[in-house]
Amino acid sequence: MHKIYISLILFLVLGLSLKAQQQLLLADAIAKGLDNNYSVKIVKNNQRISEINNSWGAAGAYPYIDFSIEDNNAYNVVDGGDNYNRYTLSSGVSLCWTVFNGFAVRINKKRFEELEELSKQNTAVMIESTIQSIVLAYFDALLQKDKLEVAKEVMKLSEDRFVREEESRKLGSAVTYDVLQAKNAYLSDQSSYLLQEVNYKNALRDLTFLMGEKGTEYFLADSFEAKENVYELADLEAQMMANNKSLQNQYVNQRLLENAIVMAKSAYSPSLALRAGANGSSIYTSTSDAWSKSANLYGALTLNYNLFSGGSRKRAMAIARIDEEIGTVELEEKKHELSNSLANLYELFMVRKQLLAVAEDNLEAARLNLQISKEKFETGAINSFNYRDVQNIYLNASQYKLEAIYNYIDTHHALLRMVGSIVQYHE
Repeated sequence: MHKIYISLILFLVLGLSLKAQQQLLLADAIAKGLDNNYSVKIVKNNQRISEINNSWGAAGAYPYIDFSIEDNNAYNVVDGGDNYNRYTLSSGVSLCWTVFNGFAVRINKKRFEELEELSKQNTAVMIESTIQSIVLAYFDALLQKDKLEVAKEVMKLSEDRFVREEESRKLGSAVTYDVLQAKNAYLSDQSSYLLQEVNYKNALRDLTFLMGEKGTEYFLADSFEAKENVYELADLEAQMMANNKSLQNQYVNQRLLENAIVMAKSAYSPSLALRAGANGSSIYTSTSDAWSKSANLYGALTLNYNLFSGGSRKRAMAIARIDEEIGTVELEEKKHELSNSLANLYELFMVRKQLLAVAEDNLEAARLNLQISKEKFETGAINSFNYRDVQNIYLNASQYKLEAIYNYIDTHHALLRMVGSIVQYHE
């Protein structure tokens, strides 16, 4: 009955602990991050600004209409005569409209559309970067958690060894030197465990920062494992050329440079402007004790053509064409750079897949070796130094496998981001 009570108490304590911590799946972490991440919020607001600027009004398609009203009061002093007051109330409406300016309005509108598209691509780049960062932070927290479990397991083995040596010393079958060696090993493993606990907590804090949240404790519900993925380099390169966001940005920049050439050409066209308006005024003078009113309507069309401007238009055209040529070279360089980076990353991905398989085999061998060595140590077939060496081999093999899993996930998501499919992968 006593054991049943203890089990119930442990169950309740564990239940309350898990209740205080919210369960967090990787998909939930990504969703929260895309909603709350600070950098994502900033880039989305920048996109809103670009959307607002992309209008016909900003491009200059619409006229400017002004309204003015003025109240002027004056007291006039006449030398040798009667002084008088003069009140003037006037108002007016004016319209200014550039009817034609070498298709500059359409060219500007096209430029604003490209700038909006560039802003959308920048948002997409930030979203991809945020997803990658959250995924790596999530799995880094799982990595540190599993490392903590390994450190705890090794510490428990060291503690058992220390207790065993202490009991053997009391029975006279072990010397103080062996006890001190076991104690030092146990204290060393305990220190490693405490430091690893700090690493785990720091990893959780880094994850919640990327999610844009404060003060919430989470229990990571996904397992720390590497899923098998098979890719062909040629398929990845085709996806990259079609979907890579950095490359898409380069295409938008190239279209902006082409737009600048068209704008430079428009400077050779004439411009036609319309000015129209209406003015009215009411004047009162105290000498006549009466109001006089007047109104004026006007309208004018102005055709302007620049005959010579010191060669500025020709220079602007030449510079625009050179900039476009530079952009073409930069675009080709970007494609080459991405292809080279993809080949390097793909090779690293394949190597890390093989290293993961090696790490799994190595851990299995180390675990079996530890089990056999533990039995031999308990029977006295090996000494404490040999057993400690086997413990360290197991610890290193465990951590090596955990690092191999994380490195594989890291490289896999770097590939996904490079080919522009990381968002679709986590949908």
